[in-house]
Amino acid sequence: MQDKRVEKRRHARVPVLNNIVEPINLCYKTEEGKEQNILAVLADLSASGMRLISFLEAPFSKNVAITIDLPAIGKVDVKGKTSWVKQKNAIFTLGIEFTEISQADAAKINALAEDFADCDTRILLKLPEVCVSTCKAAPLCNKIQKDMTLFK
Repeated sequence: MQDKRVEKRRHARVPVLNNIVEPINLCYKTEEGKEQNILAVLADLSASGMRLISFLEAPFSKNVAITIDLPAIGKVDVKGKTSWVKQKNAIFTLGIEFTEISQADAAKINALAEDFADCDTRILLKLPEVCVSTCKAAPLCNKIQKDMTLFK
């Protein structure tokens, strides 16, 4: 049986969880209009959305406000909506689709994700030089192939 799922992502994504643990404050409004906050961990990031992990029940919300602060891109404020929530025991995984992000911030995130993917490609191809000094993913990278002399 073939898997017939269609990839819906519009942008390359960078996995963050395997490199650093980045806490994210997810701010949303309940159905009653009350503002709530939950802490989550950023698992991966693209210019069009993110995946978060939380130990608190996560809402399906049409409007969420998030501040992302990563060494590679700095502080980025985005607005989004919850696309999906999966629960396994007391752990919740959320997909957030961005509804508002500046073009400049989207470009920074996209460049980061593309550089990360390019690095993975060079590793898979077993190229002798994996790292490049212009890599925008370097501040998040902890791959064993990372050449620290390029980033001093």
